[in-house]
Amino acid sequence: MKLTFTGVTAGYAQVPALRNVGVTIAEGEFVALVGPNGSGKSTLLKTVYRALRPTAGTVVLGSEDLWRLPHREVACHVGVLGQDHGGHHDFTVLESVALGRYPHLGTFARLTDEDHEIVREALERCHCGDLASRTLSTLSGGQRQRVLLARAIAQRPKLLLLDEPTNHLDPEHQIAALELASSLGVTVVAALHSLDLAAQYADTVLVLRGGAVRESGPPRSVFVPELLREVFRVDGCVVDDSFTGAPRVLLRRLELRGEPGGDSKP
Repeated sequence: MKLTFTGVTAGYAQVPALRNVGVTIAEGEFVALVGPNGSGKSTLLKTVYRALRPTAGTVVLGSEDLWRLPHREVACHVGVLGQDHGGHHDFTVLESVALGRYPHLGTFARLTDEDHEIVREALERCHCGDLASRTLSTLSGGQRQRVLLARAIAQRPKLLLLDEPTNHLDPEHQIAALELASSLGVTVVAALHSLDLAAQYADTVLVLRGGAVRESGPPRSVFVPELLREVFRVDGCVVDDSFTGAPRVLLRRLELRGEPGGDSKP
């Protein structure tokens, strides 16, 4: 589903965390939001899943102003894995993932056999079928992250928002989560700290700095040494993965070269 930001400004207590953001994300595109801490990645996602209303500008989902749509309609189209994992700790994993189906049900309707099958499939695809009877409060951080991803997938969204989806995950499940997200055939917008993971899985990288868009484009054209030094304060370069051919980002601290902020190439 196409997503368009036009002149979006948003923030907290009158302090803008985003300033005049304008970008269009095409249907089916995987976009990675990257930037230093406090650059506005999570804030941008919040304006989409309606946790923070923009003070200026519009967020358009498809052809409709997202903030004018009924809540249920947004919930049917937009799946979210956020950073706030509070609540529902006494729910079982099965119950939690099943919550992803409720936006699609009518008032007082019950889950159908098809809904139960969708939930089961989501559990298996996120490698947490064996956790179905456990409560969320008994899970590790990584297990809970996989369950919440399963809930978002069970929602069958057209737009999937992921805020640091690899947090708490070991390398195997980091790869599995991003491979799954990229295989769904839906629009994905993921805030990622790892530039290497962003380069491997994203079609487009959107670099935020100080609440504004600094650069956007394919990973190979965005992650150039000059930008890595300016925005992230690291030396780096893009290389091709010898196994997959995907771009990979190699980084090292500027201080290791004895030339903080220097101009020579990595």
